Amino acid sequence: MAVDSKATIFEQSIIQTMYKVTTNHHEFNVSFHDNKIHLNDNQFEWDLSSLKENNFHVIKDDVSYNVEVAGFDTETKEIIFKINGRKYPVKVQDKLDLLLAKLGMDKMASGKVNDVKAPMPGLILSIEVNEGQEVKKGDPLLILEAMKMENVIKAPGDGTVKSISASKGDSVEKNQVIIQF
Repeated sequence: MAVDSKATIFEQSIIQTMYKVTTNHHEFNVSFHDNKIHLNDNQFEWDLSSLKENNFHVIKDDVSYNVEVAGFDTETKEIIFKINGRKYPVKVQDKLDLLLAKLGMDKMASGKVNDVKAPMPGLILSIEVNEGQEVKKGDPLLILEAMKMENVIKAPGDGTVKSISASKGDSVEKNQVIIQF
């Protein structure tokens, strides 16, 4: 009985997935419940037919649309839809993206690297780089223990380590600068 209830909870969490979708500076909450799409908590009614791979015919409110999935950038989670010949970029954020944003960790993946700050309060378990060392995007910089989890903080971009302002065993506060580039 316990296994069935766990399976049901797991299935419900998959079925009731929620995303934040941004297009043309408008944000929408999109969720899936019982194989139906909900847009900002309202059920989204449409007729969808697959024409061929990445091409669909959609009827919404008695209006016909030709929709093509023209591209998908896995790094930025941006989908390019071509609707009736016009391109629409759509950014999709899932539960993990929203949690990272809430913790302030979403900014670590953007632009030029100036410094790395603690994304949350924690204890530095190890520093994986040295001053003067060149790093590439994705290289491990340090391991931060927070909320009973070991978090590998990686380089958000290419750069050279200018200074390290913390050491193994130090406690750090959220947004405290640890490494400068």
